[in-house]
Amino acid sequence: MTTGSPGPLSLDIVWGDEPIRVTNIPPRLPADSTDSHAAGVTAAGRANPSTWLPDTAWGATARATTGAAALAVQLSPTPEEPSGLLMVENVEGATLRSAVTRVLLNELYPGPQPRTGTKVSEVPDPQVQGVTHEGRPGATVQYRYENLAHLRNHVWQTIHATLSINSYASSILTRSVTRNLITHPAEITFEDGTESIHLLVVRDGITRLASAWAVLAGHGADPTEVAYLATDALLGKATGAGTSAEPGLGQRLASGRAQWRQELRQEFHDEMAGAAPGLRAAQIAQTYIVPAQIAVGIEGHEGRALSAEDIFDDAVRSVLASVHVEFMPWDEAAKNVEVITRALKRIIQQDDPRWNTAELQAVYGLAVGRIPVADLPRTFGGATPPPGTALWRAVYLVNALTRPDLLESLKDQAKAIKGGQRMGMKGFGELLGPVIDLPWRARKKLVTKQARNAWNNGGVLVKGITEDWTPRPTDDFTELIAPAMDGDADARHTLAVAGGVALIADKLLTRNVGSSLGPTREKGGVPFRSDVHKVVEGLSQPTNELGLWTLASAANTFRGEALPQNSVPRQSLTGKEPAPSDERPYVYFKVDLGAPDRIARDADGVPVPLYEWDVVAASEPERAAQAAPAVRPPAPAPSSPGDPASTSTSPGDASVPTGPVAGLFSHSTEDAPPPAPVPAPRADDAPVPPSQRAAAHRRALHLGVQGARDALDHLHSLEPEVGDHTPTVPVDQLDELHKLLVGILTDVENLRRRTVETHGSAEDTPEPEESQEQEDQEEPQATILG
Repeated sequence: MTTGSPGPLSLDIVWGDEPIRVTNIPPRLPADSTDSHAAGVTAAGRANPSTWLPDTAWGATARATTGAAALAVQLSPTPEEPSGLLMVENVEGATLRSAVTRVLLNELYPGPQPRTGTKVSEVPDPQVQGVTHEGRPGATVQYRYENLAHLRNHVWQTIHATLSINSYASSILTRSVTRNLITHPAEITFEDGTESIHLLVVRDGITRLASAWAVLAGHGADPTEVAYLATDALLGKATGAGTSAEPGLGQRLASGRAQWRQELRQEFHDEMAGAAPGLRAAQIAQTYIVPAQIAVGIEGHEGRALSAEDIFDDAVRSVLASVHVEFMPWDEAAKNVEVITRALKRIIQQDDPRWNTAELQAVYGLAVGRIPVADLPRTFGGATPPPGTALWRAVYLVNALTRPDLLESLKDQAKAIKGGQRMGMKGFGELLGPVIDLPWRARKKLVTKQARNAWNNGGVLVKGITEDWTPRPTDDFTELIAPAMDGDADARHTLAVAGGVALIADKLLTRNVGSSLGPTREKGGVPFRSDVHKVVEGLSQPTNELGLWTLASAANTFRGEALPQNSVPRQSLTGKEPAPSDERPYVYFKVDLGAPDRIARDADGVPVPLYEWDVVAASEPERAAQAAPAVRPPAPAPSSPGDPASTSTSPGDASVPTGPVAGLFSHSTEDAPPPAPVPAPRADDAPVPPSQRAAAHRRALHLGVQGARDALDHLHSLEPEVGDHTPTVPVDQLDELHKLLVGILTDVENLRRRTVETHGSAEDTPEPEESQEQEDQEEPQATILG
């Protein structure tokens, strides 16, 4: 009797405290593809008239799959099936062809996604460029990173951020990944001259991909550990440097990944050779390979609006959008960015004679972050180039995207993409919000939700904004007040957009609701209800000098690298004074037209902070007076070092300006210097991103608290042995320790509550392998422990 190969096993293991039955454990892991396999796939791909990829991309695809021979069969054309056995999807404007196969986990790189593009992230997405061949689109794209460290940090950030939101680890350990990941080949290029590489990127299924890495890392591994495991397995320790005698970067990376798999296969073999395979065998078996749908062919339809280089990426994004609108929705901000950028790209491809295509490309590059803020003066030069700041980027984007004919075309394309019938200015403002806040999104994340709500309520889209007007570049916005009052529409709209964006971004102008009428001025109250765009419109009226000064002062005060004291006041819960800072305080002051420097001061001569009440009241002073005729004067701000309320008002004191308002509200550098780097497991030429520095600080915090606990236990055990001549710990030291510990406990509790509010209140419990994330970021509330 012939004995066949042993069949799959089922194991009963314990994952943390949870007993799990793991099914279909194979007796051995698949071997890597060989060079002959790669040659067969490349030949089949070349022979298929419906596909085109560079040979290096075919090689990366073959190397990644465990069934290269089956992949070659799918690609091979026949008389009955000229396009082979590929999966066919018809999307808007194109036909997409894909191969369905199984892929090695550590051959898949997480690609950028629209939902992550709207998030607060310190590592920017790469620039994306389509690839063509003889005028035809190819089923691949080019991702352009700054350097290899940028790629590494982007991979780390994507895995870490995904697992911080959701994980399917238990489900995947039980039955592996069961739904296909949507992938395609990509060429990775680097701005620093590092040679390019080809690999497979995942466009949908990032949560499944990250969860598989979490299973491999083991129960209890936090997202930081999982992200480092995945990054090392994908990129190893290779650098962009090398000599002519060394293999290329792509070959070094591929060899490193193959070596990692060999070690994993050996570990699995040793586990399976034992009497009773256990948890580790299950972890490896269920994550070693994953099912994937690899896009390898694209064909544009006749009459398409897009150019050949944009067809493939638009088709993939269309597939993802259909999945995440109908099945696993993105948050509104991600949808809005996807809609407006795709709508703008479609208009560019129409080659309408009304617009300059090169100028529209510049607007698109500025909107998606492809053109950095520092290049704004060069991109929008003219006779008077604008300052290279984030606020001026917002002014020029609003101006460009609201030009009459372009605005209507944008709205038409957006409606076609969204499937809607109508779109007003508030709906268009909703699309603009997450595009405008791109440069300062990370630094102002505590108020991002309120700012986007304000854009949903009309933002700075005031009456007349869709007429022809030209921004008026200046280093001092107060210079535009006099022209605006004389009827200069360019000056007036520049003030409305710049000042309105600043007030919205720093939560000094929000979508006020009925509950806003009750609180006091200092507690976020307003004198009357009004839409955001109506407030900005009232402030920018030529007859409203107070409103124009409020807008100009706000625009001059705005900083893109921090939050002002007005929007997020730092209240001391433990009585500990903050360390003094040499940096100029970031605070908005209320305008007083009767003061020489236009700064309102209280009876003691202390500058009065600006509140939303003052902004709304300045938009319609007469209405505000009728709504609240007896508003009590504002109380001075709490004194603290670095706070304007604690500084001297003498003429020689630089903390409180005494000169012209332009000097007080002068622009600061938009890019603040990064904090001192914290030692991390990786040392690259590029600065370590904040998320990785935060991981090091978390470990330090945990070790520090645990060390304190151990020290306290030792003190308790020594207390009976310590003589009466001295206490175990002196009372004054106990008092100091008590205050310090209460402060730490309070901060930990506040951080815990904010984290729970942000990520822990998903409306629905996701089914296994369905992505779900909590987008809303509530305003943090201070909690004082009893």
